[in-house]
Amino acid sequence: MKDQNFFRLIKKDKDTYARLGELFFLNNGNSFVVKTPIFMPVGTRGSVKAIWQDQLEEMGYKLILGNTYHLYLRPGEDIKHFGGLKQFISWNYAILTDSGGFQVYSLSKIREFHKDGIIFQSYLDGSKHFFTPEKVIDFQLILNSDIMMVLDDCPPANSDINRIEESLYRTHKWAERSKNHYEELKTKKNYSNRILGIVQGGIYEEKRMESLSFIESLDFDGIAVGGLSVGEKKEDFYRIIEFIGPKINENKVHYLMGVGNIKDLLYAIKYGFDIFDCVLPTRNARHGHAYTSNGKLNIKNAKYKLDNLPLDPECKCKVCRRYSRGYIRHLYLMQELLAFELLTYHNLYFYYHFFELIQKAIEKDEYNFFFKNWINLDW
Repeated sequence: MKDQNFFRLIKKDKDTYARLGELFFLNNGNSFVVKTPIFMPVGTRGSVKAIWQDQLEEMGYKLILGNTYHLYLRPGEDIKHFGGLKQFISWNYAILTDSGGFQVYSLSKIREFHKDGIIFQSYLDGSKHFFTPEKVIDFQLILNSDIMMVLDDCPPANSDINRIEESLYRTHKWAERSKNHYEELKTKKNYSNRILGIVQGGIYEEKRMESLSFIESLDFDGIAVGGLSVGEKKEDFYRIIEFIGPKINENKVHYLMGVGNIKDLLYAIKYGFDIFDCVLPTRNARHGHAYTSNGKLNIKNAKYKLDNLPLDPECKCKVCRRYSRGYIRHLYLMQELLAFELLTYHNLYFYYHFFELIQKAIEKDEYNFFFKNWINLDW
C-alpha cells in the first residue's frame, strides 16, 4: 500500500517561501527520513565521480541521483541480475532517477521525435533506440528507483512560443501516459516507487502556469520544474523561479531539476523549492575549484603554493582536518588521482553542511538573513 506521507511539510519561513520538510523512504524494511531542502549528488552512470558510496553515507547523504538514459545504454537490463540499481552499486539509501529527457534534448543531433516517443542514437556505438513514456517507467522499475521521473520534452533555452507549445503537448501527453501506465502496473504488483511529474514552459509565465495546472491535475507524488538552467538569461531564470515556486501545491515536494550553483540554490529555496541535483560540486572539483565559507577557491592559483591552511578553515571535513592547500595544489598540478578525490569529498561535504545550515535558518525564521549573508560571495 502506498504511504500517503511521502512528503511532510514541517514549517515555512515567516519572511520568505522557504520550507522545511521531510521525505519518507522505506528500504528493505528499514525506514529513514531525508530532511529538505536537500541536494542530491549526481551518480549519472551508477557512480558519483571520484567518491565512494560509504563516503557519501558518512557525510550524511541519503538520496542520490542516477540517470535512466545512461543506465539504459549501459549496463542496461543486466541490472536485473543484481536485483536493481541500489544492489548493483551497493547503496543503502534512496535513489532518484531522471527519465533521460534532458539527455535526449542535449543530444539533439542524434534524436528525433516520434508521435509515441523519441528515437535516439546511442553516443556509445551508434545503435538506435526508442524511448516511450511507458518504456522509461518500465526501465526505472527494473532499476527499482525510489523516485522515478516521467519522460518529458525539454526545449532549448531560446525556444519561441511555438516550440514551447509543442513541448507542452508532448510533456503533458507523456506525463499522462506515464502515470496511467504506472497505475495499471500497480494493480498487478504492489509497487511503492514514487513518481514525479515535470513542469515545462520555458521562460513564458503563462505557459509555466498552464503546465503546472495540468501536471498537478494528475496527482503525482511530487512536482518537478524542468527546462531551467539550460542557457536562458539569469534574469529569466530568477523571474520564472520567483513566479512558479510559490504556486506549486505546498503539500507536494518541489524539485528544481539540474540546478546547483550556490546563488541559484539560494534563490530557489527562497521561493519554495525543496530538492536539487547538479554535477557542479563534483565537476568543479575535477577542475580544481573548492567551495568554502568565503566563496569558491581555485586551487591552481599560484598564491596557494606555500599555503598551510586547509581548503576552508571553517570546514570540519576530514580533508580540511588533515591536508593543506599547498599539498592539494601540488597533487592537482601533478594530476594525481588523490587530488580529485580530496576536492570532491570536500565539495560534497560543503554542500551537505550548507544545506544543514539552510534547514536551521528556516527553522529559526532566519532565511532572509542567511540569504543576504551568502548571496554576494564569489560563486
